[in-house]
Amino acid sequence: MTTTAPRGTGAAPPGSGGGGTAPGRAAIAARTLRTDRWWVQPLVTVVVLVLFIAYSTFRAFQNAYYFSEPYISPFYSPCITTRCEGDSFPEFFTGPAWISPAIYILVLPLGIRLTCYYYRKAYYRSFWLAPPACAVAEPHRRYTGETRFPLVGQNVHRYFLYAALLFNVILFYEAFRGFRDETGEWGHMGLGTVILLVNAVMLFLYSISCHSCRHIVGGRLNTFSKHPLRYKAWTAVSKLNARHMQYAWISLFTVAFADFYVFLLATGTISDLRFF
Repeated sequence: MTTTAPRGTGAAPPGSGGGGTAPGRAAIAARTLRTDRWWVQPLVTVVVLVLFIAYSTFRAFQNAYYFSEPYISPFYSPCITTRCEGDSFPEFFTGPAWISPAIYILVLPLGIRLTCYYYRKAYYRSFWLAPPACAVAEPHRRYTGETRFPLVGQNVHRYFLYAALLFNVILFYEAFRGFRDETGEWGHMGLGTVILLVNAVMLFLYSISCHSCRHIVGGRLNTFSKHPLRYKAWTAVSKLNARHMQYAWISLFTVAFADFYVFLLATGTISDLRFF
């Protein structure tokens, strides 16, 4: 038979429950005791996101070199004004010449990125340092969560998801239009077709792996056995949800690369590699 040793004098007694430091607990003045390069990940996140924002903003306001038959940049798709290059999508209205067609649709794909549960974690830690890393103190004195402006706007994420799913359908439509040649004849395929298809697939996976999509498919169900189809769908989305972070980053690169490829074609820098 063994007995438990009495509590040592160095142990901290229970705290008062007010959230402060318990009596006897070591007071550490340092921001963190971590000795690894914990700052690398938030720094890389800042650099990559800033570069993407700078590039996408420039391309959106450039209002040029976004169409090369039969391809259109995903930054400008769907191109819904009469000032759009090409005729890949129905033109609903005539906008001012000084407004880029990309501006009319940019808010929707941007909205799902900004309100995405994963990206919240990424830029909260990297830009706002809340917190910058595990076991590293954040510089903010107060924490109000997502209850005040502008962060309260994060709660509209589900509605941006609905718009993103519609955009996914349009991007697949634009990608399948790539099975044409420069004259509009069907039954052809180029490298641009592959790039636009891969981008459409990755953006679709990013959308349906979303946490909100998982809740939409299987949320508010008390008994899965009574809803076998929704349970199967929820299981499939849950598996994708485990890779949501990877899909978020991969789709960020594929959409930028797809736009850059169309830009190279439109400027005559390169010619599309035709397979057949």
